[in-house]
Amino acid sequence: MKAVQYRTFGGSPEVVEIEKPSPGPGQILLRVTASGLCHSDVFVMSIPEDQYFLGTLPMTLGHEGVGTVEELGAGVSNVTVGQNVAVYGPWGCGVCYQCAQGHENYCSQAARLNILAPGLGAPGSMAEYMIVDDARHLVDIGDLDPAIAAPLTDAALTPYHAIKASLAKLGAGTTTVVLGAGGLGHLGIQILKVLSGTRVIALDVDESKLKLAKQSGADVTMLSTDSEVVERVRQLTGGRMAEGVFDFAGFQESLDVARQLVGVGGDFKIVGLGMGGATIPVGFFATPYEANIGTTYWGYREELFEVIELAKEGKLNVHVERFSIDDAPKAYEKLHNGTLDGRAVVVF
Repeated sequence: MKAVQYRTFGGSPEVVEIEKPSPGPGQILLRVTASGLCHSDVFVMSIPEDQYFLGTLPMTLGHEGVGTVEELGAGVSNVTVGQNVAVYGPWGCGVCYQCAQGHENYCSQAARLNILAPGLGAPGSMAEYMIVDDARHLVDIGDLDPAIAAPLTDAALTPYHAIKASLAKLGAGTTTVVLGAGGLGHLGIQILKVLSGTRVIALDVDESKLKLAKQSGADVTMLSTDSEVVERVRQLTGGRMAEGVFDFAGFQESLDVARQLVGVGGDFKIVGLGMGGATIPVGFFATPYEANIGTTYWGYREELFEVIELAKEGKLNVHVERFSIDDAPKAYEKLHNGTLDGRAVVVF
């Protein structure tokens, strides 16, 4: 079967032929129908060999996967062959305190047990077939377009998780700033408009991304490179600044702007990974009083159900650029260069 793999440290993704897998006990074989690309993939492929922590190469990429159940391993009885499903990506042990709550993205035993997410250590969905380790990591998508459903598993789930935790602060009359209006950000804007009464200000370095932000429901758009952007937000909020700030880019440049926009008691969530290593100062005079600053990682299992329901109801519109598996390396090149139109998805 065809697969897109990261094969050598410092190399580019390659389309290769590998053996079709077979499901073992408790496992499910999916015929993949779509697989999304993510900036996290670019980050993973930038890690030096002496710092790499995601198993061994080669690795089949793809942690945003949907497919049709092809074959069941022994003991699997709660999914059916032919069912269209999305894959919940951050696999955990299933039995620790966090996993018992459906919070497998924060599994306390994953590192000790060497449990890796598909496409981030384990073989991923950027292949014609993939193995899913357990039926609990599958969510029915019904007749959703696979190209739309695939990004829901990360590009929508990740901002949904970050935003949901801050909803109590984002009522009518409040302001939320979104930095980065691309793959994650344009969905974050939609989620904010669906779940809250907040006014949304979108910032990006690219005018085309700001156009997408406006189409996604942003009330105000600005270039984050504008030297007056902080003062403009101050004027729009009457000096209060923002109750919510969500950085979906995660680069040092975006963090340096974002930290100036949060108001007293506001929430500042660093959601995007950027290229890793970006930081901001935190301290008595460095941050507003009672501001909450933190990072998030992916989302909870129950939240994937909720995101998929929003998409089924037509409340989330994923803007995708579609590619064949043979064109996946070109898609990754566009992702690296920041020239994608929305979210890139390989459609099988």
